[in-house]
Amino acid sequence: MYMKKLAPAALSALLMGSVVIPVASANEQKDEVEIPQIQIDPVHIFNQTHGTVEDVRVAKDITYYTVKDGEQTNVLEVTKDTPVYDNTGKKVELKEGDKVEAYTFANKPQKYIYPPEFNPEIVIVDSKEVGFVEVDYFFEDLTNTYDILKLNIGKETELLNANGEKVTSKDLAEKHLAVFYTASTKSIPAQTTPSKVIVLDDNSESSLNPVDEEINKIIAADFYMVQETTMVPLRKIAEKLGFKVESKGKTVILTKGNGSYTITRGDKTFGYNKSLRTLSVAPTLKDTKTYVPVEFIEEFLK
Repeated sequence: MYMKKLAPAALSALLMGSVVIPVASANEQKDEVEIPQIQIDPVHIFNQTHGTVEDVRVAKDITYYTVKDGEQTNVLEVTKDTPVYDNTGKKVELKEGDKVEAYTFANKPQKYIYPPEFNPEIVIVDSKEVGFVEVDYFFEDLTNTYDILKLNIGKETELLNANGEKVTSKDLAEKHLAVFYTASTKSIPAQTTPSKVIVLDDNSESSLNPVDEEINKIIAADFYMVQETTMVPLRKIAEKLGFKVESKGKTVILTKGNGSYTITRGDKTFGYNKSLRTLSVAPTLKDTKTYVPVEFIEEFLK
């Protein structure tokens, strides 16, 4: 699979200038030699996450996929609305062991947690079958950034938006697209008649709500790491989310409406109504405050 992540050329600055550098001659006289200087300032429009899915955690409305590539670990937040396709354009479901590439708009608000979590615009699974994918911005003439690929939309080309609804060729111009194809010409730019095109701009304006922004600020100002897990202050965040918080010795009880959580410091297992759930790291006491893994906030309290 071949996928780009650079911004449109119109958004990149290519500045030509010059700099005068003194050069010493044999008799110590200095001549001025003018050397052209090129400065390139590309703007990345996608954060690209790739690797192998090594862990899957199912929460209320989100499934968390831990993706590893060597020493790098990232987490993908995938909902029922997240487009997931293999490299041939077939819609698939993510599973452990899949090799994936995920694309997230770089201007999306980022959470202050580790490992990094991304809510991607699209996830591509490597099927080992013949098929190429180009994820990029395409101009009015349907060429992508730096004129690498040009699209020729055919009668059999399937055109969809991020929600899986049909669109027309007029909806593709000046948009961010995921393009699926099997062959292209050797011209410059290469030309292809894709089998499928998906418009990704539908969710590009998404942002965090005010409560989430406040929680991000709390985490940024008060967290620490345990076994590569971000530990965050329970009371301050829970109260921000509207929970009543009661402390009884080592136990903290959270209530909101008909929901109740019972957390015990030093114990990975916690109570949720009449069931038991497990955390990756046990809650701890630090500076008179109870800290919990950030996964507890993300997966259960929100």
